[in-house]
Amino acid sequence: MENKAHALAAGLFVLLIAALTVALAIWLTRDAGVKNVYELTSREAVTGLQPQAAVRFKGVSVGKVVSIGFDPKVAGNVLVRISVDESTPVTTSTFGTLGFQGVTGLAFIALDDSGESKTALATSLDNPTRIPLRQGLLSKLTDAGTTMITQVSEATQRVNQLLSPENQKELVVAVQQLGTAASSVSTLSVNLDALLKAQLGPDRVNIPLFVQETRSTMRALQGAATEAGSTATELRKTATELTRTAQRFNDKGGPIDKLADGTDAFAASATTLNATTLPRINRASNDASRAARQASRAVNSINDNPQSLLFGSGAVPPGPGEPGFSAPAAKP
Repeated sequence: MENKAHALAAGLFVLLIAALTVALAIWLTRDAGVKNVYELTSREAVTGLQPQAAVRFKGVSVGKVVSIGFDPKVAGNVLVRISVDESTPVTTSTFGTLGFQGVTGLAFIALDDSGESKTALATSLDNPTRIPLRQGLLSKLTDAGTTMITQVSEATQRVNQLLSPENQKELVVAVQQLGTAASSVSTLSVNLDALLKAQLGPDRVNIPLFVQETRSTMRALQGAATEAGSTATELRKTATELTRTAQRFNDKGGPIDKLADGTDAFAASATTLNATTLPRINRASNDASRAARQASRAVNSINDNPQSLLFGSGAVPPGPGEPGFSAPAAKP
């Protein structure tokens, strides 16, 4: 009886410990607070992601992965359902990526927000809202590695083509020609050095004096340029003054207008003189000429016959061909 009592007590103790262990596990794994359910769909593989994996928002643990399966709406896509705390600031611009924990290979869902929207993303348990699952860093590296491998393969093929036997021969010939060209350049350099020494050496040209004279010439040129600049400034001032003077001459009521008015008045006076005064002067001149001729005839007749002043002119002697004309006697 005593053995049976000990066995019964041991069994009851084991059952009690098992019940406590189950209760502790349930208590530790229970979900505290209200959870929001979302779904993520992606065509990329989710290797390393397991149910109950962590869900982090900007590095903060906010939930866990509920289930992983295939998307019934999009063939070939993976559907991941997650539950996050209600306080998580999930908005319409929130997106997810697949992250990895160190070198263990275990994956988790990393949520982030681009900040383009401040509107909270509504969801429900029966119809969870979908959050876009973007390509993660590992996927980008994988794609970049594939591209790099392709490029390396193409580069290798081109190198093989470049190093073909025919191209190697041509390359050797090109190197030989390059060596010949280098030798020619070296010889030319030596000849040029000798020529410069012969033409510009101390025996031919005094280099310091040449440099000093060049500097003096440059200073003189600079002085001439400065004086030319001053002269140009003065010319610009003179041109400005001439322009102003020309504007004053051409302004309305200026000297040009006054000279034009005087010219018009002079032309009018000349017209009046030609039309009125000159004809009268011409008539007076003609009358004076006529009177002068008459006076000249009178003076001539008095000179020829002075007694005519006392006795009158008398009868006019008959002329040739008239009755009583007699020819005058010839002088002895």
